[in-house]
Amino acid sequence: METVIGIKFNNFVLIATDMTAAHSIMVMKDDEDKTYNITDNVVMGVTGEAGDVPRFAEYITQNVKLYRMRNGYDLSIPAIATFTRKTVAEHLRSQSPYQVNFMLGGFDPSKKQSYLYFIDYLGAQVDVPYGAHGYGGLMSITVMDRYYKPDANYQEAYDLLKKCIAEVQKRCIINMPNFKVKLSYSGGIQELPEITKDNIQKQTIVNVKD
Repeated sequence: METVIGIKFNNFVLIATDMTAAHSIMVMKDDEDKTYNITDNVVMGVTGEAGDVPRFAEYITQNVKLYRMRNGYDLSIPAIATFTRKTVAEHLRSQSPYQVNFMLGGFDPSKKQSYLYFIDYLGAQVDVPYGAHGYGGLMSITVMDRYYKPDANYQEAYDLLKKCIAEVQKRCIINMPNFKVKLSYSGGIQELPEITKDNIQKQTIVNVKD
């Protein structure tokens, strides 16, 4: 009943998650932030069980920070993805598995390279140009198949994301009116304007800080 979308471009990565917190047939809130900044340039969009999502995200974030404190530098983005996948896989074989699915991505300024990983609750990890979790992924993947261009600029990328979310809101019976969007680029992580039912048909100008 949740949706997370990730798209990788040549010089940046976009991660979007719905902001609906639901329990059974009840919507508890529509401003939930399901994105987590792991480092200054790595962002993760997570869906799953309400208790597992923040617990898992905090565990990953704090362990990555601990590594930086001990060694004086951050893990690389592929290393962070491997660590998160390993964490999911280890807990899957324990008494307390994490029921989480997530898209993890970021832009490495030193290598001038974008990374995006699709990782699920079974510990499967795939390096992808774009991907999605949840029911919304069934609708958005086809849109990205049609319109994705790796060399798109910020505005074109944001508009593609709006196309995906418009299709989710049109086709999916589950109410997902609001989506949070984060950009990872050479300047770090920036939060872009939220995509909502009210503004999805309006032109949104994307301003990215240098």
